[in-house]
Amino acid sequence: MSKPKQEMYPRFRVMARIEHIILLTSFSVLAITGLPQKFATSPFSQDMINLMGGITQVRIIHRYAAFLLVVGSFYHLFTSGYRLFVKGERMRVLPELKDVRDVWDTLRYNLGLIAHHPKMPKFNFGEKLEYWAVVWGTAIMVITGFMLWNPIAVTSVLPGEFIPAAKTAHGAEAILAVLSILIWHFYNVLIKTRNWSIFSGNISRELMEEEHALELERLEAGGEPFPGLHLPAEDKRKRIYFIVSSVAAVVILMVLVWLFTFEETAVTTLPPVTPEIYVPLVTPAP
Repeated sequence: MSKPKQEMYPRFRVMARIEHIILLTSFSVLAITGLPQKFATSPFSQDMINLMGGITQVRIIHRYAAFLLVVGSFYHLFTSGYRLFVKGERMRVLPELKDVRDVWDTLRYNLGLIAHHPKMPKFNFGEKLEYWAVVWGTAIMVITGFMLWNPIAVTSVLPGEFIPAAKTAHGAEAILAVLSILIWHFYNVLIKTRNWSIFSGNISRELMEEEHALELERLEAGGEPFPGLHLPAEDKRKRIYFIVSSVAAVVILMVLVWLFTFEETAVTTLPPVTPEIYVPLVTPAP
């Protein structure tokens, strides 16, 4: 007998779902092409690199994915600005004092010290922690990746020791990011709850009751799914924001293309050189 269809509640708008697709695509390609370079001496990594067309092709794919990640990050900034300045919405993903209490109450609930799971808002403390970890990790990867991509330009300003330091930080953050996705994110989204709301835009009542009970109460009390301040002259602000953001997007895109193409030193892979071995014609006397 099939389960009755659950009531669904809106959770993510189209803009947020597009951002997630960009992040999912760029992150996956970066991990697949980056980790074999991190562990280049491993036979499995060498097989992966050969399967993807060789090290030069892998580096090019890796950098295109990095460019997509940066573009997606700016897209997120633009959509956040739209929600903030045009719609008058507050950033509900910002940490609050209640998050600390929710961490403590969740720990007590898991230990059986209290009978009820704490009621949490639209974004609980775990989701906020994961969001800001992505922001921090993306910043680290972009900065160190740019340094590795443009070593000559970087060392004209900074000491040469910054390049191996950036390589170490880049690789360590990559491992940390992949492990956090496989262990933390996949467990909470795919195993623990089977939460597909980032793709469909809607979340079931069962998950709302478990993970976002405060948000469920607010919606059932007549609250808007995406509450804003309903600022006056919204259409005018929307037109102004569209013009300003369009000009800014074109300028940012041109700058990004220049930053990602003005130096090709780290992209070009020189062919292997066979070392010359000196063989004496006459065996010297002992």
